[in-house]
Amino acid sequence: MIQKFKRPLVLWFSALLVLGGIVAFQAKNDRLFAIAKSIDIFASLIRELDTYYVDQIDPEQLLTVGIQAMLEELDPYTEYIPEEESDDFRRLTTGEYAGVGALIGNRGEGNIVLMPYTGFPAQNAGIRIGDLLLKVDTVAVQKKTTSEVSELLKGPANTGVSVTVKRGSDTLQFSLNRKKISLKNVPFYGKLDEKTGYIKLSDFTTNASAEVRNALVSLKAQGATHLVLDLRDNPGGLINEAVEIVNLFIPKGKEVVKTIGKLQQVNYTYKTTKTPVDKEIGVIVLINERSASAAEIVAGALQDYDRAVLLGQKSFGKGLVQTALPLSFNTQIKITTAKYYIPSGRCIQAIDYAKSREDGSAGTVPDSLRKAFKTANGRVVLDGAGIEPDEKVTEGSYAPISYTLVAGNHVFDFATQYFYKHPKVSSPSTFEVTEEVYADFKKFLVGKEYDYTTYTEKSVQDMEKYLAKEPYFETVKEQLEQIKAKVNHSKENDLDTHKKEIKKILSEEIISRYYFQEGMIEASLQGDPVIELAKEYFASPARMSKVLAASSK
Repeated sequence: MIQKFKRPLVLWFSALLVLGGIVAFQAKNDRLFAIAKSIDIFASLIRELDTYYVDQIDPEQLLTVGIQAMLEELDPYTEYIPEEESDDFRRLTTGEYAGVGALIGNRGEGNIVLMPYTGFPAQNAGIRIGDLLLKVDTVAVQKKTTSEVSELLKGPANTGVSVTVKRGSDTLQFSLNRKKISLKNVPFYGKLDEKTGYIKLSDFTTNASAEVRNALVSLKAQGATHLVLDLRDNPGGLINEAVEIVNLFIPKGKEVVKTIGKLQQVNYTYKTTKTPVDKEIGVIVLINERSASAAEIVAGALQDYDRAVLLGQKSFGKGLVQTALPLSFNTQIKITTAKYYIPSGRCIQAIDYAKSREDGSAGTVPDSLRKAFKTANGRVVLDGAGIEPDEKVTEGSYAPISYTLVAGNHVFDFATQYFYKHPKVSSPSTFEVTEEVYADFKKFLVGKEYDYTTYTEKSVQDMEKYLAKEPYFETVKEQLEQIKAKVNHSKENDLDTHKKEIKKILSEEIISRYYFQEGMIEASLQGDPVIELAKEYFASPARMSKVLAASSK
């Protein structure tokens, strides 16, 4: 019986394969024809617009707008990069550029220096936070945009540039020599106490893993037996740097992340390849809703191997991989080519861009469709919505008065004024705004505009808006006015009510004038609730062990 049906069965399968090949070939041909047809229509449309449109058009600009609009239909990460933006793109991925090493921004009267980076030309020459930029070489820049001024400051390494600034009533000129600027991925590391090291990782550009390794080795040499790795507000970057950082804490040969896409060549499994620096040191990783991409790979992989306790907020949820591909005429496209999956097997992408809602917006993965996975110790973790911390810590929100004082540059201006009146202050970890300094700040605010709406006022305004639509509004109007009068805020009272919060903001801003970015980060750690919780965990090894055990989830 088997012999009888063997040949017909083989022939049937062969015919099916041939038919399948024909169908696949035809489908591919249909797609190629559709693409060619659409390109031809688009090119014809541009030509006719250029010929017949009533006003002169810029075909290149129009084409760029059309491309960007097309890509917006896919996801926020697939981008067209014109030739003139290629340097900016390279700078984003490498963290390198040639310039003077200063962050600038517009503050009403013009562009001012917000932060000169330590060790680079601007800071070495004596340019300070708050300096108002007047000229770059011979070009007046007060009325130029921040991007225009930034481009003037940049240039080939080892070329000179003259910068004229206004500082108070003085006009100062600095002759600088541009340098290759490599922004630090680790802007600060140090010890929180005798045994606890701290590393702030702000980016994943080239050399991120080397910077973390050097910081870890240094902290261990200083006696650190615990480590806080702070990935809060880290937008991610290079995947290989993330893999190398995970490798600092877990053994060689372990899977860190897999990329899976439509094409075979983008499917890849990244594994650790080196001996770890320390596979025993206690690690706590801090994340928040702005921790994304490579930051989530590091946090998720260390969680999946039960190698670290995660504290903070649920991460952003970017589980998509982008690849930069060259196009004609020195343009590029950064295209989403794959999704990444961390060791437990979960993909942490939170938004499904392939399935849009009725209004066209992309939808998040509903909780009912999130799948359960397990860590090495058997703890249950879920996919589809970022990385969940092992213990959540809610980030406190600032009071409206605090936002207004910062947005109105009052905190910034007072810190600058304080700096020029006080040549020295104590270290970032010990400096605090005294009652005397705070009293000076309140005097500084006299006559300055910083109006704002409190949360209670906003609630009353909303209530009034809805009541105005009701037929009985006139009967409650008098009572409503009485409520409004009672909740009408007093600026002076709010300055006292929110004094602790405002003093901390002032402290960080003042410290930045003396110790720049590094000092500002160190000062921000004082009283940080997530940092305090991390210290509590390290003080109780049993607590950490319990969290990392299977029974904890």
